[in-house]
Amino acid sequence: MAHHKQHLPVKTCAVCGRPFTWRKKWERVWPSVRYCSERCRRQRNTVRDSNE
Repeated sequence: MAHHKQHLPVKTCAVCGRPFTWRKKWERVWPSVRYCSERCRRQRNTVRDSNE
């Protein structure tokens, strides 16, 4: 039996702007997740600084 990942919540990354879907490891903290990856989370300050 195949499991399809249908109807999962989607958010847009605050750094790169790409859409990303819910992951099991984010189950308890999903409302506070803003970045699609560790790389984007690390780059958050450099993107914010360059926009000012």
